[in-house]
Order: sequence, then structure tokens, then C-alpha cells
Amino acid sequence: MKRLPELYACLYVPEFPVQALLRLRGDIRGRGCAVLEGEPPLQHVCSCNEAAYGAGIERGMTRVELETFESVIILKRSRAEEEVAKNVLLECAEGFSPSIVGLNEDGCFLCVIDISGAEKLHGPPSVLGKTLLNRVQSLGFVCSVAIASNFHAGICLARSLGPGQLRVVPSHGERDALAPLPLSVLGFTKEQRETFSLWGITTLGSLAALPEKSLIARMGQDGCRLRQLAQGTLPHLFVSIEPAFLLEEFMELDSPVEALESLLFVMGAMLEQLIARAANRALALRSVTIFLFLEGGGSHSRTVRPALPSNDRQLWIKLIHLDLEAHPPAAAILSLRLTAEPGYTSKVQLGLFTPQLPDATRLDVTLARIRAIVGEDAVGSPVLNDTHRPDSCTLQPFRIDAGETCRSSSPQALTALRQLRPPEDVSITLQHQRPISFFFRQRRYDVERSYGPWLAGGEWWGNARWGFQQWDLIARSQVGETLCCCLAHDLVGKRWQMTGLYD
Repeated sequence: MKRLPELYACLYVPEFPVQALLRLRGDIRGRGCAVLEGEPPLQHVCSCNEAAYGAGIERGMTRVELETFESVIILKRSRAEEEVAKNVLLECAEGFSPSIVGLNEDGCFLCVIDISGAEKLHGPPSVLGKTLLNRVQSLGFVCSVAIASNFHAGICLARSLGPGQLRVVPSHGERDALAPLPLSVLGFTKEQRETFSLWGITTLGSLAALPEKSLIARMGQDGCRLRQLAQGTLPHLFVSIEPAFLLEEFMELDSPVEALESLLFVMGAMLEQLIARAANRALALRSVTIFLFLEGGGSHSRTVRPALPSNDRQLWIKLIHLDLEAHPPAAAILSLRLTAEPGYTSKVQLGLFTPQLPDATRLDVTLARIRAIVGEDAVGSPVLNDTHRPDSCTLQPFRIDAGETCRSSSPQALTALRQLRPPEDVSITLQHQRPISFFFRQRRYDVERSYGPWLAGGEWWGNARWGFQQWDLIARSQVGETLCCCLAHDLVGKRWQMTGLYD
């Protein structure tokens, strides 16, 4: 079997600490922002965006020096947000090839994708690179992409590109592409940098032109390796990773938040990211769990699950709003985490003359509003309890299971029993222990036919003991009105009650 030629796409995200923070903070993304690392009073700048560099800020500045710049926003480094952002980028890269590897870089994100043979799926390398660049930018990152047939050449080229740039190197053209680049793209040690500075070597082209034997004699095998890097010929054993697909977003707030409206504004950006990531895999959000970390060390969590999976951002914000209004946190919020369970959206093919169905999302919002008024335990689908006790049922949350379809009932006449809740007391006349007449709703009825009695009882072992004697009656009033009903004799409470009417 013929082996496919090697081809790698290198994704490079510079200033990763500040980009991970600004990804969910779209309102300040265009302003100068600097990230501080360390504990007071030893905090220093570890990352800045382009606007901050343009204002004169540099890495290593102390907080006191940074506060002299009035137009710069100061942020605190968040390792948790960086980890989530890293998983988001790896997940995006996995959409182009299952063979990916992430490299540890100081202050940036670097990922290499093996795209050998991906032309039939994603098009030529230039099209694939442009698609990758646009998809990463849609997630809120500023990045660059380089495509080359050598693993290390792609990394060096990606480091040298500016924000939003794409470079595709033709096959066997790595040496010419690397020649004008500065030595800093190789990541030298301090001793190696001083050595090449004394020799007057400033570019990869001049390094690649050095004689191999003389370089090895002076620098050992490291010299041979650096020369191969500069020529774009250093081999690499590609060992891919398999990132787990986890829909999760985390954000540390700059100050404690108590107002629900401010919290929903932050959640809107997080939900937008979750929806975009799910949509890239042709999925929808089935449920969203909100974890709120509060002042004093406490936490508050809620789960919102509509009837059907959805990618409607406004629907999720409304459902979360109603749920948090009914179950507010006990203290101010310091940080929050959103996790989502993916699901599949269902499409229903209607007939030509089938009337249009109401929007399914309106049902979720309506149920949430009703729950906010009457309580969660009073809204849902009725489920019969495992007992023979009359009218014994509970409510479970309304949901539609995946794969469930609607079945049309057979066109036959059915008798329905309208249960009276609560049952209404009646006065009754008995003859030979059978009802012959009764008063119901201020009207007398004479019994024409009676069926029963049926005895039922249970829970005799506890305080909730119950027992009923039930009759099905057909009765007629003095004005000729016919009534089909169900009467029950409460053997414990010693009373007769009307429990239901047959239609």
C-alpha cells in the first residue's frame, strides 16, 4: 500500500492567557488588556493583547507600573479558563483530522494537525487552512495557520506569521520558506543564542548554510539538530492524542455579582460558545447545568432541561432566568461553570394538509412560567403510582424521549372518566345495601342501573390506611337528565362521595 505524503497544519495562538480571558468578554476585546500573574505584591504582566502593546505595555511590568496606564484593563490570570479554552481549540482541530497533537508553549497555544489525505474531505491545503482559520476566529481567538510537509517547519512558520495570516508551503519548499526567518522561531537556549550571536548568525538561512561537520564539532548533536531544523528536514515521530468531547465553559468574574441580569449577560456569551461548538458537530444542547461558586466557599447548582434539544440561545437564557429566579443563590457569585449534555435535534415531516404545530420552545417557556407560579411539584405529566388507591398519581417533569414517535389512535368511540378533584360529598339513600337515589349538586337523581360494589383497600400497616366501596351508576333526574357517574363509599371516613363523571 502506497504511503500518503506527510502534510501538517500548525495552529498557533499567541498571547494565550489574555486570549483565553477575552474569548468570553466580547465587550472589552477591542480595548487594551494586560494579564497579571503571581501573588501580591509580586504580580507581573505575563500576557497582553495588541492594543496593550501599542500603548507601551511590556511583559514583566509590575502592577504599580501597569497602573500608570489609565486606558488599560487589568485582568488576573485564570488557569481554569485557559484549560477550558485549550480543550475548545483541540476540539476544533479534531474536526479536521483525528490525528492531532498539542504542544506546551510558554504563553501561547500550539497545535499540529496531521492532514495527510484530507484533501478529498476538506479540499486543497489552502482551502483547508482558510476554513481552519475562520473557524478558530469564530470561537473568539486571534491565530495564524501554517501548512507544510515537515512537522517542525510548520511550527517555525506559524510562529513567524502575524495575526490572522495563512501560509501554505509547497512540497520540498521548506528550506526556502524558512531561510529569511530569525533564529528566535527555533526556541534557543540562552547559551546557544549567545554562541550564534558571536558567530554573526541571525537567520535560519545562514544557519542552514553552515558546514555540518564543523557545527557538530563545536556544538555536538544539538548543532546537527538545529541545522536540520533550519533546513526543514528534521524528522518527527507523530503521536496523536484523543481529546474528550466535553461541552463546558468556565469564567471567573472580575468582581462578585449579585444582580441576576448581570449574571445572565455573562451566561449569554458562554451559551453562545456552547451552541457553536455543538452545532459544529451537528448536535444541539439537551440540558445545561449551571454551577455557581459563591462568596464564603459555598456553591449553587441548577440543571435546565427542555422537552427537546435546542440551539436557540434566547430560549436557554429565558429558561435559566426563570429557574434562577425561582431558586436564587444564597450569596454573591465569584465564578460560574456551564456544562451541557449534547443531543440530536428532531425534524418532523408534516403532510400537505396537516395543520402547523405550535413552536416546541413555547411549551418549555410556558411550563417554566407556570412552575414559577404554582411550584415545580405541581407541573408535569401524571404517572400512576404502584397502588390500587383511587386517584393515586404523581407528577414527573415533562419530556420527550429520543426516538419517540406519535401513534394515531384507532377511530373508535371511547368512554372517558372525568375525575373530580377533590371528590364531592353526596347524600344517598340505600335499599338492601344498594344505592337507589342520591342528591348531587342540589339535584335529586334516581338510580336506574347500578354496578358493584368493588372493594379496594390498602396500607393497613400504617397511619395512611384506606378503604373504598365503589359503584358505577346510571341515574336520571326529575327533569329527565341522565347521569353516568362513579360513587365511592369511604369505609374509613364513613362518607359517600362523587369521584367521577362518565362522558
